[in-house]
Amino acid sequence: MRRLLIIGCGDVALRMLPLLRGRYRIYALSREPQRFAALRALGVTPVRGDLDEPQTLHAIAGLAHDVVHFAPPPGRGAHDTRTAHLIAALAKGKSLPQQLVYISTSGVYGNCNGELISETHPARPQTDRARRRADAEKRLREWGRRSGVSVSILRVPGIYAADRLPLARLEQGTPALKPEDDSYVNHVHADDLARIVIAALHRAPPGRMYNAVDDAPQKMGDYFDLVADRFGLPRPPRVARAEAGRIIPGNLLSFMNESRQLTNCRIKRELRLKLNYPTVHDGIAAALAARAAGRNP
Repeated sequence: MRRLLIIGCGDVALRMLPLLRGRYRIYALSREPQRFAALRALGVTPVRGDLDEPQTLHAIAGLAHDVVHFAPPPGRGAHDTRTAHLIAALAKGKSLPQQLVYISTSGVYGNCNGELISETHPARPQTDRARRRADAEKRLREWGRRSGVSVSILRVPGIYAADRLPLARLEQGTPALKPEDDSYVNHVHADDLARIVIAALHRAPPGRMYNAVDDAPQKMGDYFDLVADRFGLPRPPRVARAEAGRIIPGNLLSFMNESRQLTNCRIKRELRLKLNYPTVHDGIAAALAARAAGRNP
């Protein structure tokens, strides 16, 4: 049985597990021993290690045939030292992984002024967070070319699900931009992203880049209005971009300053993936149906 190592076993990785059961022996790197029992209960073998402490990573060398790398970069600096430590640890094994899938961010494209963007568009990150992601992509692709490891990269936008909606933001009344100032955003349902990762493991050629997005980019304010309307909450007030910097939190404002519409032809054509939630309308409808039926998200 093939061995799969998950780096960063969070929400989307956990959504993958039922789809992989019986097909892989699954390991997960974790720095939190208190999570080990829960991981074992899900059929995952925990491996203790911390990407910020490279001396703790010896156990992953030569461990797996395939690696899925979800872990974010550190919160500061120009480089993703965590990915650098991961590559160094994997390179010490008697055998290297055959395949590695990295979950990056669509933020590496920077502001595209609402243009339609495919994977051939150059990366022009404009925030430190996105620059660290671009650094990780570059390191992994170069390592893949040197080592023969098949590296593929998923550029992921805003992830949502029934339990990942901006309800608290709407309840707080945080403003959105006026339509004439608003930015295009892209989304993917967490369940669909889990399926895209698995499809990349099975079908992505070496060095390939994918926009892991749904079919329907939309203005950010329209997304908030949709969620508000469907959940019976007030729509957010709209403000001009000129006054947004004064009243909107900086981390949210940074997303509002970037506008792009991502295409997803590659995941459909090359990974042969059919989205379960092609638009946020579909995902939100499923969330409401689950709530009405008393099911967990």
